[in-house]
Amino acid sequence: MSLEDIDKIDRRILSILQGDGRITNLDLAERIGLSPTATSERLRRLTKEGYIAGFSARLDPQKLGFGLLVFIEVMLDKTTPDVFDQFAEAVRKAPSVLECHMVAGGFDYLVKTRFADMQAYRNFLGQVLWTLPGVRETRTYAVMEEIKNDGPLPLG
Repeated sequence: MSLEDIDKIDRRILSILQGDGRITNLDLAERIGLSPTATSERLRRLTKEGYIAGFSARLDPQKLGFGLLVFIEVMLDKTTPDVFDQFAEAVRKAPSVLECHMVAGGFDYLVKTRFADMQAYRNFLGQVLWTLPGVRETRTYAVMEEIKNDGPLPLG
């Protein structure tokens, strides 16, 4: 599946939903110029085909006590399939990990986390991250200012 597999109306629907996931079917239908029934059918198909992965609320981490955003480079002691699998399985179970990406380059994984403060991060580092299978080295990048964190996909 790719962007070329869907038409201009589907791309418009997805673009609108990225900006407002709570839009009513009626409002969405009016904005794209289709009937509510046709719009609903397209939404069902886009969800079934996996273009729409789900819906959720974007929460304010500052207000909820998670103001410290931290990115961590992780290097493993071995880069073998079994070590990759063990690390991936363990990191999926770590609730403090918001995102984890295997990357190409000078390290193996880029991990995104959020905490109340540096002490909470330090606890995570010692009690969670360093206990994950295969971790050899980490580099921490505490974010001083978030410039953009809600960028929609450029669907055209």
